[in-house]
Amino acid sequence: MILHTVKVYPSRKKLPKKNQLAWKIAEIASDNAKLNKLAVEMVINRIIDNASVAIASLNRRPVISSREMALAHSRKNGATIFGISSKKKFDCEWAAWTNGTAVRELDFHDTFLAADYSHPGDNIPPLLAVAQQLKKNGIDLLRGIITAYEVQVNLVKGICLHKHKVDHIAHLGPSVAAGIGSMLRLNTETIYQAVQQALHVTISTRQSRKGEISSWKAFAPAHAGKLAIEAIDRAMRGEGGPSPIYEGEDSVIARILDGKKAKYKVPLPKKNEEKKAILETYTKEYSAEYQAQALIDLAKKLKLKINNLDNIKKIDIYTSHHTHYVIGTGANDPQKMDPNASRETLDHSIMYIFAVALEDGDWHHEKSYSKSRSNKKSTLKLWRSIKTHEDNKWTKKYHDTNPKNKSFGAKVVITLKNGKKITEELERADAHPHGARPFKRLNYINKFKILTNKILSKKEGERFLKEVQNLKNLKNGQLHKLNIEVSNKIIKKNKKKSIF
Repeated sequence: MILHTVKVYPSRKKLPKKNQLAWKIAEIASDNAKLNKLAVEMVINRIIDNASVAIASLNRRPVISSREMALAHSRKNGATIFGISSKKKFDCEWAAWTNGTAVRELDFHDTFLAADYSHPGDNIPPLLAVAQQLKKNGIDLLRGIITAYEVQVNLVKGICLHKHKVDHIAHLGPSVAAGIGSMLRLNTETIYQAVQQALHVTISTRQSRKGEISSWKAFAPAHAGKLAIEAIDRAMRGEGGPSPIYEGEDSVIARILDGKKAKYKVPLPKKNEEKKAILETYTKEYSAEYQAQALIDLAKKLKLKINNLDNIKKIDIYTSHHTHYVIGTGANDPQKMDPNASRETLDHSIMYIFAVALEDGDWHHEKSYSKSRSNKKSTLKLWRSIKTHEDNKWTKKYHDTNPKNKSFGAKVVITLKNGKKITEELERADAHPHGARPFKRLNYINKFKILTNKILSKKEGERFLKEVQNLKNLKNGQLHKLNIEVSNKIIKKNKKKSIF
């Protein structure tokens, strides 16, 4: 790996392309690196993971809306849409739009946290859609996804967006563009221009995940993927992007991030070095913000230690800066304590999540967010007794550069009415790669079967699992086999009038 210094340069210096971050990204996207065997297997895991959560969310309102928008853009030799017959094809950017929304809706797929946040699995829907439309093969798709993960993970390591309240999809646009470029084996110049365009058009604010969180949280990554596809298309036609997009005098860094005196360190592999960043990412066992995963495990363990939850006086959670200020009481969002808040808001409230997990000793992607559940009197009492605190110890663990030491956990102190205190801590979720029981292929398959139960026929589920595990051998034009069909009787519609 090479640690690249990224900073702003005045226009008069005319920074050479070879010294620009977008060019360095394009160089690794256009190289001939050997595919790492473990990375290939992890891509298959994540395609299974994405399919699980996408099928489970097929009839949630944002997914229905995005699907109906996409259905209005049919194309003879296009891409497939989750749930719809594979015989029907659609423009790849619209297939990416709805499939990306379906993957993101439940907040239940993979994650990577460092200087910023990310859900690298968001790269997969746009890459798969383009691959299907252009009749690429399994190896092409694997190459593209591995590159996309590499770019996004390393941008997340090096550049913090959240500090400036910029949404994390600003790292997704460039990674999707790089991944598609890699998959299509485009030259460095074309990918360079597409990366710049994709970043330029995917800058948005963190209001997407603040206050009253709406369905846009599900649409945002799909929107970034769609814009990145269009950026690649323009670049392939010879169109350029704002340059240098990272280091310019009026660039993203200069005007939106840390300013003209900023200095970032972004790691990237050497040209032709195997790309393995996907192995540093982790999926979710529970449908909740990743920083809540370890706390759900903690709550389940603590429930076994407390006979009567009515005896609890208060609960203090000591955790990292990010957890406290994003999903804790440090966010100062009254909506995070509102029983009538949206599902999107509740899955970003560690107070709510911990209260429910402690009461139920479990977590369910639908039942745990129901209105009857959030309005339960005992839950409200417990919920309002919880307060989070930033602890430098946990912040340091959160930012540890060694994947084996990095953790997203917390210490919980429960004070009972009699003054007794019960303390428990956990560094990382049990399902984390370095947790008590790391997710393996069988766990991904089991998650798929649980989430698609009663939606997908057993025959179709088994067919998909067989095809995806044979991804390396799928030939040109066979990637439609990674689509999943469900009965037309199951697919719901939005009957409201619209433009498309």
